[in-house]
Amino acid sequence: MKRKILIVPCSGIGKTYGTIARESAQIVTEDLCPKSTQLLPLGLVVLGDEEARYALKTFPAITIDGCKLACAAKVVTQSGGTVARPLQVFDTYRRNRDLKPAGIAELNEAGHELAKVLAEEVSDLTDCIKAEEENA
Repeated sequence: MKRKILIVPCSGIGKTYGTIARESAQIVTEDLCPKSTQLLPLGLVVLGDEEARYALKTFPAITIDGCKLACAAKVVTQSGGTVARPLQVFDTYRRNRDLKPAGIAELNEAGHELAKVLAEEVSDLTDCIKAEEENA
């Protein structure tokens, strides 16, 4: 099995930043880095899915949390995974205040743009993690 970097977004159902976390994870795993990343839904980990837990013990993870509770990062760690890089949607928003997100089921234009910016940040981090592994 080719080594992948897991992208684990928060569940954050009903929250704008949770929607942005999930959308950015999909952009990374489907469009920007499909060969080097794998989406791992947090719900599978919480439910104790064996494949999800195996993946966490095998591959590094980038977590994307929608709030300061950092549930994705905490659950990954508690499940025996390694959080290579924990991210917070709000930190990306702070650097891009012109992209004020709104909406939950359907994000506004700024929310979609913020998800794209965050996805680019995640993509850059996957490159850093791969480089670190190659140099180790």
